[in-house]
Amino acid sequence: MKIYTRIGDQGETRLVGGVRVAKDTARLEACGSVDELGAALGVVRAGPLPDGFDPLLERIQNELFEVGAELAAPDPAAQGTRTIGPAHVRALEAAIDRYDEGLAELGGFVLPAGAPAAAGLHVARAVCRRAERRLVTLIGQGREPVSRVLLGYLNRLGDLLFVLARAANAAAGRPDVLWQKPS
Repeated sequence: MKIYTRIGDQGETRLVGGVRVAKDTARLEACGSVDELGAALGVVRAGPLPDGFDPLLERIQNELFEVGAELAAPDPAAQGTRTIGPAHVRALEAAIDRYDEGLAELGGFVLPAGAPAAAGLHVARAVCRRAERRLVTLIGQGREPVSRVLLGYLNRLGDLLFVLARAANAAAGRPDVLWQKPS
């Protein structure tokens, strides 16, 4: 199978099932942001991480492929790509609770800084929030079936990435870097 199709040369791509759409549709914007999030997590995983982070991030990367597959399907239920459900959201919540336990109480807004793993997780968190916004746009258009569970999943994932960034700093012996209001 050839990797290139030349369809993209015209500014279009194919969704699951072969439907051709413009590359700048809300659906493709959401897909692209989810793809970018998975890549950002891959960069984080390439560096040293605290114990337990890598298997969690690998699981999340696999789940993000499922999110992307659902978003790339015009009719996810009919095409068998609707696989992310409430149990996935609950698993993210459990991870948030596990990694948040023992962290210092927040004393202000946290800047995206600190240990390399923490900084990378903050970048992934920002990309996750963009993916969430793109999904809100897609849902708001109301023209295509999109599971609202995906919105809860991305929202909770952004929260988890924030907690993991704080936990990575704590594991590295680095305090959170708090925003200082300019005088």
